Amino acid sequence: MKTLGHWIGGKHTEAASGAFGPVFDPATGDRRAQLGLADEAEVDAAVAAASSAYPEWSRSSVTRRTSFLFAYRELLAAHREELAALVTAEHGKVHSDALGELARGIEVVELACNAPELLKGELTTEASGGIDVASLRRPLGVVAGITPFNFPAMVPLWMFPLALACGNTFVLKPSEKDPSASLRLAELAAEAGLPDGVLNVVNGDRTAVERLLDHPDVAAVSFVGSTPIARQVQSRAVAHGKRVQALGGAKNHLVVLPDADLDAAADAAVSAGYGSAGERCMAVSAVVAVGQAGDALVERVAERARALRVGPGTDPSSQMGPLITAEHREKVASYVTGAAGQGAEVVVDGTEFSVPGHENGFFLGASLLDRVPPQADAYRDEIFGPVLSVVRADTFDEALSLVNASPWGNGAAVFTRDGGAARRFQLEVEAGMVGVNVPIPVPVAHHSFGGWKDSLFGDLHIYGKDGVRFYTRGKVVTTRWPDPAAAGGVDLGFPRSS
Repeated sequence: MKTLGHWIGGKHTEAASGAFGPVFDPATGDRRAQLGLADEAEVDAAVAAASSAYPEWSRSSVTRRTSFLFAYRELLAAHREELAALVTAEHGKVHSDALGELARGIEVVELACNAPELLKGELTTEASGGIDVASLRRPLGVVAGITPFNFPAMVPLWMFPLALACGNTFVLKPSEKDPSASLRLAELAAEAGLPDGVLNVVNGDRTAVERLLDHPDVAAVSFVGSTPIARQVQSRAVAHGKRVQALGGAKNHLVVLPDADLDAAADAAVSAGYGSAGERCMAVSAVVAVGQAGDALVERVAERARALRVGPGTDPSSQMGPLITAEHREKVASYVTGAAGQGAEVVVDGTEFSVPGHENGFFLGASLLDRVPPQADAYRDEIFGPVLSVVRADTFDEALSLVNASPWGNGAAVFTRDGGAARRFQLEVEAGMVGVNVPIPVPVAHHSFGGWKDSLFGDLHIYGKDGVRFYTRGKVVTTRWPDPAAAGGVDLGFPRSS
């Protein structure tokens, strides 16, 4: 059995805690590796390596950091097939989806390559007589990232390249369900010339997370995961004086107005609802069909859902792969089996689906529920699986109110040909990312990713300009050089500009 450890101080380190967790191949149900789960001492070792590397890295020129990032970008591109295969092997998503994940992560590396522009300060000469004032952005120190299973390559790449570009050092704690991609990202960073200790990967479970949140030498924490855990991460880290961005869960709505192109809307709902088996924080999980759009839309979505090809991610013909674990598969299936009892109509039931030759895999077929009451579990909970719920609304106002009543505010989309309705939706909907005839409005790298309400805990979103602000802090320098001809003397008055 292959055993995976950590990446600390520029090299692989064996797990010393004696505690291990399984890493499965979701397509077969087989255990493909065991993962060492760090104890507090191992987390401390990773933080110590990052602390030791910080002084030199933070003083290094922006040019040096950028040179590394350019080299790293080229290595990621050269190894994208290999990295995507690691994602598919441990997460289960189809290969094309894994490649897409890598592409979006590389976008953030490309943004970080623009560090000389991103980190430019401001200067005012003669702000007062003989005085210049400069505003600078300075690194924080050691920062940590805690990332989820659903994007084992992309989400780490959302975090550490920008943090390193800003002059910080980094400790990454990836999901224990699919850790290999993160370890390979660290290896490639070293190959690109990153000094030892600047990037560290420590694998583990709750013990590792809590130690990072408590550690006095960790200045900031970035987190992506479920809302309950995001809330706990923010509360605990802030209590220890850390800066936090904690991205939580979602219940993303797609509102379809009667004037929409229903075929385009159905294509979008199926693509965004069942892509990556629904294991995306930006997946569409609730379709709000407005007025007469409902019946025709449901018919189109059902036809497409039944035709989806579900199978192992290594099969080029597969459009959707398995779920991450057997336990998660059973939980997701329970929302379908219990839907009718809570007033919903089960239009497509994927709970009995299996893949020939992969009967022990964690597969679940695409499922579609219609006329889902807002009080039903399938609507109230973040399912995180291939279950699409259709809710009916009579009017645009009713649909908008329904979306805004959700405790989550990650993403929302509207499909319509009416520019006025679209404009009102984008201004009034309470969500951090909005799509107009775009079902998954994930921003490009030079804009920031993040939601509202229970989808974000902290003030700043991830990557983009908000990422630079998060990984740096402001410093203002006021300068006066002595003028031998100027009069001196003591002045106890409050300084004024003149």
